[in-house]
Amino acid sequence: MGASMRYLSQRFAMPYKSAKGTLTDIGTEELGHLEIVGAIVHQLTRNLTPEEIERSGFGPYYIDHTVGVWPQAAGGVPFNACEFQSKGDPITDLFEDLAADAAIAKEQLATKL
Repeated sequence: MGASMRYLSQRFAMPYKSAKGTLTDIGTEELGHLEIVGAIVHQLTRNLTPEEIERSGFGPYYIDHTVGVWPQAAGGVPFNACEFQSKGDPITDLFEDLAADAAIAKEQLATKL
């Protein structure tokens, strides 16, 4: 969600049509990823029994959202606008995009090692 909002928000300050189109395409693709993750979470939780909910540690989440998909961190912190950046300066925004993608790639690499 953060990635899609980052790119879709930054596109409005981009002065170059081709770059604006690229930001739109990437942001739209990231929304597709969000839909896939939401579908997986829904499939994994839709038929949980009360005992499974309690054993899995899903109880507090279930009390607030039942089986609705609610974007939050593993620690229970809900998604908010602090998860992405849009400064309105194309160079600053693109550097932020590179840094965010590099951080994700580094995290993914660390989990594979």
